[in-house]
Amino acid sequence: MANNFQYGGQAVIEGVMMRGPHTRSIAVRVPEGNIVVDSKRVGSVTRRYPFLKWPLIRGVVALVESLVIGIEALSFSASRAMGEDEELSKTEIVVTIGLAFALAVVLFVVVPTGAAHFLKNQVQGSFAQNVLEGVLRLGIFLLYVVLIGRLQDIKRVFQYHGAEHKVINAFEAGEELVVEKVQRFSTFHPRCGTSFLLIVMVLSIFFFSLLGHQVLWWRITSRVLLLPVLAGVSYEALKLSAKYADNALCRLLIAPGRWMQSLTTGEPDGSQVEVAISALGAVLRDEDNKDSKDNVKAPLPVVGAALQRSEDQVNVG
Repeated sequence: MANNFQYGGQAVIEGVMMRGPHTRSIAVRVPEGNIVVDSKRVGSVTRRYPFLKWPLIRGVVALVESLVIGIEALSFSASRAMGEDEELSKTEIVVTIGLAFALAVVLFVVVPTGAAHFLKNQVQGSFAQNVLEGVLRLGIFLLYVVLIGRLQDIKRVFQYHGAEHKVINAFEAGEELVVEKVQRFSTFHPRCGTSFLLIVMVLSIFFFSLLGHQVLWWRITSRVLLLPVLAGVSYEALKLSAKYADNALCRLLIAPGRWMQSLTTGEPDGSQVEVAISALGAVLRDEDNKDSKDNVKAPLPVVGAALQRSEDQVNVG
């Protein structure tokens, strides 16, 4: 049932992508000032192969599917925000994901692992070297986020990231989805991908510190091979912390993620929140229509005046 699904999204260029159990919608503010919305049915390989929903496995599947949908959303938003119609082909999306993965491996695996290896004379013992490697990895990640956050275009994306969180928070609280009411909510959300990445970085310190002494080539290779395991464990940790967010211990555990999100989210203005509302509103309408056809009526919150005002300017693709 749709109402059991945890809705979520992603900031894109001058817009927001929201995803439901069967639909994803991208809302983008185009140069003319109106909002363009593209809605599309999406599936999951877990429906065909239920065992992929098992704990530890489901996190890796969710990550891969999110990457594919996310790159597609970025391609759509970039073309619309710049007033163009050309988007990435499926082949280009695969190549883009491959290049992004390769860059991530270089930055967050090869560089910290190589640095720790070459400092082995200064840091004695494999455990200490592995801990140093993890600390370096975390430091590179934080530096990367801080540096890209200084770019004006990325600051805009971070504001849309904040708008996405506010709308999801308002929706999960059962609030009417209008700009004035949505703006009262926090830009922090416990299921954020930023928190997931931070959990991966922190767990890698403990995870890889358990490994013994290794030659450099195998040390790098083992990190890459174990990434799916690390991602699976991190996904379960994120879901657990979000489920028990009111627990004192969980609040302590998610505190670093809250701080990290302060770097990757900005306070959005009303027009950015309106875009995020448009994206979620389109998803909810499509999911509601599907549930009606299946004779399962999901509760649909009131999408108020903000979205109603923009609907005359919205093109649904």
